[in-house]
Amino acid sequence: MKICIVSSAGGHLDEVRALRPAYSEFDHFYVVNQAVQPTPDMQDKLYIISHSERDLLFFVNLVEAWKILRKERPDVLLSTGAGAIVPFAIVGRLFFGTKSIFVESLTRVTVPSLTARIMYRLADRFFYQNEQLRPHFPHGQYEGSVL
Repeated sequence: MKICIVSSAGGHLDEVRALRPAYSEFDHFYVVNQAVQPTPDMQDKLYIISHSERDLLFFVNLVEAWKILRKERPDVLLSTGAGAIVPFAIVGRLFFGTKSIFVESLTRVTVPSLTARIMYRLADRFFYQNEQLRPHFPHGQYEGSVL
């Protein structure tokens, strides 16, 4: 199995890297929407894409997603946010049959993020880290915090 970890830099990347025990034994690579200092396990496994904030760069992200997914052919996309996962989930599902797993950020306590509201409809598996979000995601899963 090959896993594509899609994240924004900062806290979202910290959260998804906290899930490393679940994916480290599999072939995996990272896609981040701004330059980061790669840790040793990220060396040669990192793509940097354009940083879109709900603007026209979203369309650039769609093209970037298509190029990366075509080259790497992952079986699964994994993300804790933010918006970069949306174009990857769309392209992955439409063109490559790629499954996606989304974990809503721990920082979202009572109100879901826009990305989570979109990914709730796109993701094959959807998790949230705060039980207060249950009314927003009745078909999602609560498994506690990743941190």
